[in-house]
Amino acid sequence: MFTGIIEEIGLIKSVNKSANGADITISCNKILEDIQIGDSIAVDGACQTVVSFDSSGFKVEASPETLSLTTLRDFNSGQYVNLERALIANGRFGGHIVSGHIDATGTFIKKQKQGISYLHYFQAPQIVLNYVIYKGSICINGISLTIASLQNDTFSIAVIPQTIKDTNLQYLKPGDKVNLESDVFAKYVEKFMLNYKNNDNPQKDNITLDYLAEHGFIN
Repeated sequence: MFTGIIEEIGLIKSVNKSANGADITISCNKILEDIQIGDSIAVDGACQTVVSFDSSGFKVEASPETLSLTTLRDFNSGQYVNLERALIANGRFGGHIVSGHIDATGTFIKKQKQGISYLHYFQAPQIVLNYVIYKGSICINGISLTIASLQNDTFSIAVIPQTIKDTNLQYLKPGDKVNLESDVFAKYVEKFMLNYKNNDNPQKDNITLDYLAEHGFIN
């Protein structure tokens, strides 16, 4: 599990693609502090397993499934990526629950100055938008962010300069693809509600909007 708080911007040293996937070597510093073979590292939000490392970086092996769903398929040497180690049990939880399992890729549209921050606009597929709500959480390239606006197939996030400086958002250009992971809690709620709706439970009709409001589920 991850939190969406980026620890370091890494640099892609090499990408070797084959029919079986891709070997990706990433140069970094902080991530190497306590790295071990088998560790989970979020690379631009995609959970990857360390297969080897040395004093300058580490290597992961991306499966065909990962390449088909994420921007890792387009990685090239010299590219900057966001890195985060998996959360340890006694660690500080700073963002939101992030699984590292990318739902789909989206497209960066533009950024717009707003006071001290910048609004970043993205286009997303319906599989992600199904779980996006105003002021809800979303993970973009591994970064825990909050929805600032939502309209049709686009949404925006408000980003302070520090977050831009600490992540690869600073390198985004219009048309660039990004990894998107929607809030895992929204997926569970949908699953439970569908199971409940399809289950022949004589008590299910007792759950009404008044019932949900009374028990604090809605306002």
